[in-house]
Amino acid sequence: MVSKDSRQRDAVFRAISDPTRREILSILRGGQQPVGKIAENFRMSRPAISKHLRLLHSAGLVETRKRGTASLCSLDAKPLRMVDEWVQDYESFWSDSLRSLKRYMEEKQ
Repeated sequence: MVSKDSRQRDAVFRAISDPTRREILSILRGGQQPVGKIAENFRMSRPAISKHLRLLHSAGLVETRKRGTASLCSLDAKPLRMVDEWVQDYESFWSDSLRSLKRYMEEKQ
């Protein structure tokens, strides 16, 4: 059975799997930006950027609000904690593997 947290984590991984979306998140780290200003950073159509923004929004990584006729986007990095937690689960595996390699190399000398 797939849990809500698992679905949310999958949505975040899907969102950050694309280099364009990762670049959009980097841009938004600098602060709130209108969609048009974000689109100026890419060699693709504004509708294509809007599609990326919708996916980031559905993953909970981007918040969008209207100011007049402009749509302003801002970063919500909280869902990225799920990625960090997932990676940390494997940190002990990597650490154990590196310790084993170190022991092997020391014994070989």
